[in-house]
Amino acid sequence: MRILLIGDIVGRPGKHACSQIIPALIRDRHIDFVVANAENTCAGSGLTPAMFRKLMHYGIDVCTMGDHIYKRREIVAVLNQSDQIVRPANLPLEAAGREMTIVKSRLGPQVAVISVLGRIFMNMRGDCPFHAVDRLIASLPDDVKIVLVDVHAEATSEKVALGWHLDGRATAVVGTHTHVQTADERVLPGGTAYITDLGMTGPHDSVLGRDKRAVIENLITTMPIPYAVAGGDPKLNGVIVECDPATGRATGIERISIREESPIPVSDDD
Repeated sequence: MRILLIGDIVGRPGKHACSQIIPALIRDRHIDFVVANAENTCAGSGLTPAMFRKLMHYGIDVCTMGDHIYKRREIVAVLNQSDQIVRPANLPLEAAGREMTIVKSRLGPQVAVISVLGRIFMNMRGDCPFHAVDRLIASLPDDVKIVLVDVHAEATSEKVALGWHLDGRATAVVGTHTHVQTADERVLPGGTAYITDLGMTGPHDSVLGRDKRAVIENLITTMPIPYAVAGGDPKLNGVIVECDPATGRATGIERISIREESPIPVSDDD
């Protein structure tokens, strides 16, 4: 079974990259399930119901969110009603949205998707992500073997620690939020695929997806300057995880970074 996990979608360039690349990846790489972090999709911050429906149309099965989850209040109804989007599980119980979802894959087996917020250097603070994900994994039905965890966090140490903490209990633990793809993808000894950050799906001729001139001017002058979403060099960043659906153990992880106009990379097994 092959699972595509996509890093933070940023603005119109990220959406367009998804529309062009995801269907081709599903077709050419035989992808059975797609998860994407969508908290920066609409003008770089938040998600609207209309854009959520478009992402589903592109082939995404579940959207995860992060600290910008409530930037667009109109998404609250979707968070409360849809089983194809999750909020960080370590937010207060009163927060809108599902802590976890279980969705059937194209191949047949069900997939559990969980998102948690880190606590180090984050503006939005949640409860302990370790306790939250432990609680949810313990509550899973016995027949749900595939578990995907998005750790939306700033500190690499926190993400690495969660990866080791969940080794053997999750199929994949992937980091989001920093918008910079890391090169530490691996399958941990217990069978959990891990990467510290999936990277960004959006304009890479930028500073983390924003207009680089505006960011540089702000950093030099300290004057308040709007950070518009940039437009150049759109790429889709993420990983393809292979796993055994009978056990949920990962058997491989491949880091991908694909420009809109580039051909889909072919693995040795294709």
